[in-house]
Amino acid sequence: MKILVTNDDGIYSPGLAALAKIAARFGEVKIVAPDAEQSSMGHAITSSRPLSYKKSPVSFDGLEAYRVNGTPADCVALGQHLWDKPDVVLSGINMGPNLGNAMWHSGTLAAAKQAVLFGMKGIALSTPADKIEPNFELLDPFVEKALDLLFKNPHLNLINVNFPHNPKGVRWTRQSVRLYDNRIEPGIDPMGRKHYWFTVIPLEPSEEGTDRWAMENDFVSITPLRLDLTNEAELLKAQLAYPIS
Repeated sequence: MKILVTNDDGIYSPGLAALAKIAARFGEVKIVAPDAEQSSMGHAITSSRPLSYKKSPVSFDGLEAYRVNGTPADCVALGQHLWDKPDVVLSGINMGPNLGNAMWHSGTLAAAKQAVLFGMKGIALSTPADKIEPNFELLDPFVEKALDLLFKNPHLNLINVNFPHNPKGVRWTRQSVRLYDNRIEPGIDPMGRKHYWFTVIPLEPSEEGTDRWAMENDFVSITPLRLDLTNEAELLKAQLAYPIS
């Protein structure tokens, strides 16, 4: 199996090294990651300038690794071109969860989506990195178990996986979709200039069976996704209510 590993935290992220190490147990691994952090970049692609890649300044225990002056989606596009289309793209392990509405702007998940657009399996993997640094040794067996499960399932092509700090099990989940209070926090920098922080506060609790609920209850969350955003129920209603001849 040919496995391309990337992320949105950049080539220096410890989560990237941890994922590449585990992925190497399943097949041939190459690493193509951004040369700088690209968090919350979403599915941006670089079209206004050329891309370049260089050998990684970081050693990955003998694995072939490159850094790219582009986005996570760029890394997948360039990586599959240089490697004649891998079988699967792994993106992560992201330093921070990608749950619920965060999927819309996640660079980590965008790399997995880009893989699916190219006809490959794409798996995004994330873990919290707030007050407690991730313990990748502790997460190692859970990451390996999740990958083994997903590699064996040919019907799942796009998957979002989140690992709590100290998992006690694994759950299949759906995406948590909640409404948020959009808040802008103003501030002043040391030079006296105004700046603003964008933040959100959830207005609703997590529903059982969702990715966020699983993480709040210390379960690994595995969420199958798809690229087709069509609201099929509303499409059917529209076709019946407003038929077009």
